[in-house]
Amino acid sequence: MNVIAWPYRMLALAALAVALLGLGWIKGASHVQAQWDATIQRQALQTAVVKTRQAEATAKVVTEYVDRIQTVREKGGTLIKEVPVYVPVQADTACRINRGFVRLHDAAAANELPEAASDADAAAADLALSTVAATVADNYRICHENAEQLKALQQWTGEIAATSTK
Repeated sequence: MNVIAWPYRMLALAALAVALLGLGWIKGASHVQAQWDATIQRQALQTAVVKTRQAEATAKVVTEYVDRIQTVREKGGTLIKEVPVYVPVQADTACRINRGFVRLHDAAAANELPEAASDADAAAADLALSTVAATVADNYRICHENAEQLKALQQWTGEIAATSTK
């Protein structure tokens, strides 16, 4: 003699199984959500650390770059001021630069081929040697500034790449 009839027992067992499955489903979902949240939190922390390192690397490189550029500019300015010492007035009056030289120099500065030389290029352009010396010194100063800028950019990219892999 059973107190509970057979169909009701089966129904109770099915209800218990469904309840256990539902409980497992809910617990599993909350566990997965907790893992997901922890992973997101770790990634956010890692991102913050990388951004901080990158900002520090950028500040370091920019500071060094500014110092190097200042040094280059000071040296270039000193060289230009020294032009009268190295190219005295006598050299200015004794040597005038012709148009051909000016055309060739301008083409080289623009990284272009000059036009064909003509008889007019042999004539004096009334350009003093000291002017040419000052222009060349200034051009080299700019070239050294560009070189320092490239070095800083290379250093920055290297340090940024290094911060991303740590």
